[in-house]
Amino acid sequence: MKPTMMSYINEEPAALAQILRDYPQTLQPVDRFAQTRAIKRLLILATGSSLNAALCARYFFEQQFGMLVEIKEPYNFTHYERIDPHTDMVIAVSQSGKSASTLDAVRKIRAASLPVFALTSDPQSPIARECDEVIDINTGIESVGFVTRGFSATVLNLLLMALTLARAQGKTTPQHAEVWLTGLERLIHALPATIAQTQAFIQRHRDTLRDGTRFVAVGYGALVGVAKELETKFTETVRVPSSGFELEAYMHGPYLEANREHVMFFIQDRHEPRSVALCDYMSPSVKNAFVLTLEDRGDDNTLALNCPLDHHLAPLLLIVPVQMLAFHIASLKGIDLSVRIFDDFDRVLKSKI
Repeated sequence: MKPTMMSYINEEPAALAQILRDYPQTLQPVDRFAQTRAIKRLLILATGSSLNAALCARYFFEQQFGMLVEIKEPYNFTHYERIDPHTDMVIAVSQSGKSASTLDAVRKIRAASLPVFALTSDPQSPIARECDEVIDINTGIESVGFVTRGFSATVLNLLLMALTLARAQGKTTPQHAEVWLTGLERLIHALPATIAQTQAFIQRHRDTLRDGTRFVAVGYGALVGVAKELETKFTETVRVPSSGFELEAYMHGPYLEANREHVMFFIQDRHEPRSVALCDYMSPSVKNAFVLTLEDRGDDNTLALNCPLDHHLAPLLLIVPVQMLAFHIASLKGIDLSVRIFDDFDRVLKSKI
């Protein structure tokens, strides 16, 4: 039987547990590098879901360990932007390792004699061959084009890279590092229950989800990456207009397009007053306003996962309902995701090597 998005989602608990077990070996190149120089500024090159994953992990580097992170779209970076001369380390993220724009950006970095690490599912890929060091995402290649397991694995690897850099440079203690690792273990143990709860939630609201013609997600902080991945995944699979917004950005104009056909998702790790207030305000004006939260209670429109986590770890749990919604809403709308469309796109547009 051919794998589907859902089969890869079901594999996420085992895949993430494997990454967590293996990371001291997998990330040895990062550990060695961090012991040779101070790492204060990082550049992450990524596009699509890889960029969304970087958004999920960015503030862990910054708020917890004081490392400044820039995230750049590779095409614009290559053709229009200058390299920050204070950059200490570059991470090129590409699950397939075949993104043409990311490869061009890597070559620009190499020409400037800056160290660049590839984070990829294919250590033999074109991007991997161009980089100084290769970090295997450690999940293998997904044969389904709408990546799920690989997205979560990318977020986890980036979080572990931040922790590895911080430990190597004395920016965290072994005891504090262990607290983060314990939190990740607890999160991974919660994934099967999250999958079951989401399945029931989707079944409960199947008619509303099936009939939605516009989907909007709103997040804040690290959860902006989850909202943007909803935009990416829904656009790829559900194939109706879908957007992901930062909380305050949504309040500065996009709310004006809301109408009774819109379905909204408010992504929360806790009781965030601005998010709650916005949800309450928008609810009467849209088809439905759902809340995806780590809290333990809510009304019928709330998917309450009852798994409190630090904000920086929350994306790894809250992304699972987003991935499942994308898969199941597409199915409810009668879209067969096993049938490829625009099959010659990469060949004609040369977006992949």
